[in-house]
Amino acid sequence: MGAKKWVRDWRKKSSRTLELKNKVMAKKKKITMTVEKTGTGFSAFSEDYPIFTTGQSIPELINNTYEATEFYFEEETVKLDHKDIRFEIDFKQFFKFYKVINAKFLAEKIGMNATLLSQYVQGHKKPSAKQTEKILSGIHQIGQELSGINLLQTA
Repeated sequence: MGAKKWVRDWRKKSSRTLELKNKVMAKKKKITMTVEKTGTGFSAFSEDYPIFTTGQSIPELINNTYEATEFYFEEETVKLDHKDIRFEIDFKQFFKFYKVINAKFLAEKIGMNATLLSQYVQGHKKPSAKQTEKILSGIHQIGQELSGINLLQTA
């Protein structure tokens, strides 16, 4: 086989391999959106893609994020699923918005020192991955408890 034919065949094979690899990589896109509280509502942005949006409420922000993400990737053949988008909010922003969750109460609920949790909330210290998971688990537990409550109406 001549060198030119070998190079031509190799280029064809490598370009097909690259196309397949790109298709597989495109199907595995995961997008992390950082959420922040603003004076007029909320904003969300991605550090990996030029995707950003705003909303007056969290549900509006989430819907706007889905639209912005679909718009950004509309030229690609892969359709992103909503579960491919992950929303993150730091402790300070979370407790600033969800004032109904008292940090002292949460600390007691999860068995954490209230002063330590307060330092995380104020941004003076950064929690480890294990501490973050413990806090998030406590927040989820409170959410489940609240979603199971029915209020009685008095006549």
